Amino acid sequence: MMNFSTNALGGTQTSKENTRPSSKMTVCQFQRAKQRTVLGVLNENELHVRSHSQGSQFSRHSSFTDSSQHTYLGCTSSSSFDVYVEEAREVVLAASGQELVSGNYYLDDESEALKNEDAKLLLELSSSLCQDVSMHSEHNESQMSGEVQRLSEYALDIYWQLRHNEVKLRPQPGYLEKHPEITSGMRFILVDWLVEVVQEFKLRSETLYLAINYLDRFLSSTAFGKRGKLQLVGTAALMIAAKFEEIFPPELNEFVYITDSTYTKRQLIRMEHVLLKVLAFRMTAATAKQFLRQFLLVHPVDATTENLAMYMSELSLLEMDPFLQYRPSIVAASAYCLASYTVSRSLWPSALQAFTGYTLTEVEDCLIDLHKFYIKADRLPQQAIRDKYRSSKYCRVSLITAPASLPFQ
Repeated sequence: MMNFSTNALGGTQTSKENTRPSSKMTVCQFQRAKQRTVLGVLNENELHVRSHSQGSQFSRHSSFTDSSQHTYLGCTSSSSFDVYVEEAREVVLAASGQELVSGNYYLDDESEALKNEDAKLLLELSSSLCQDVSMHSEHNESQMSGEVQRLSEYALDIYWQLRHNEVKLRPQPGYLEKHPEITSGMRFILVDWLVEVVQEFKLRSETLYLAINYLDRFLSSTAFGKRGKLQLVGTAALMIAAKFEEIFPPELNEFVYITDSTYTKRQLIRMEHVLLKVLAFRMTAATAKQFLRQFLLVHPVDATTENLAMYMSELSLLEMDPFLQYRPSIVAASAYCLASYTVSRSLWPSALQAFTGYTLTEVEDCLIDLHKFYIKADRLPQQAIRDKYRSSKYCRVSLITAPASLPFQ
């Protein structure tokens, strides 16, 4: 049986938290640091005069007011309100939205500038993203409400795209037949260890789901894997998933550390290359977590039910048989049903039946298997997931007793 170096997780070395750097550099300053060529820039005095003469509503500030502005094209700096677009030709747009500067050519008439679709887009970005801090705070709630409303228009399209994706990028349920040295118990231990690593590095749950998808798909596409290399494959899969999903993924030496230096940097890089090549760089896999998130948006539930559904969904990652034979959307639906029944004795709401196209009958087999696994979860030798969901952050849902039976059993 594999012996993963989980004791390294409890070491005294300070782990890297997935937090933003403390740099005060603004987007505009960062872009200037890249030595980018700008064809025309309004200096501070010119901007000050023009903004006052035109009754501009913008005020200057030198740092971000919230993390959500980190990805915006527009920004505010202490010197000017400019939007930079890195194309073959640089365009600089004054924040007042009244004047477009391109090289030495000025368009004083806004209506003329709007004839150009690119200029129109820039004007919209400038007027919406470079607002005063107080105005942004005042209208934040209404903007968020509008954003949710707009996203809801695409919810069904997103769902069916995920359904299409889950069929294309799913592992083979019986892939261990091609790996005589690897058993389902070894995979169970590996997944449990990956859960601990994700907790140690404070990574997102979606990173865990993706890593296990990469692991299973890799083993489905290869044969005669060595048991001594299974942890290496799992670590490389998590490293790739973190790069794909996290804003600030752990560094290479940190992944070496969590394996207790069982593998070198060179081995990890090589395995990363092999894994990406085998998966043909198809990394946008649909996971049960993504489906469950959509279900909870369509039909919200209380915090306890939501966390319990997340807990049951993660439990399904541990067992190959039977859960790999079910599509992630079915697993997510089963987790939702079981959590809802455990807390409030309801199962599959009509709203989700209409949204997903799944009837309770189609979910029933997976629901029964998940219920059986939920009942025995407290007796499993590996307890990383139960320990995770025992905290108050997740409403201590792993301590909730499973129902003795389901209504249709």
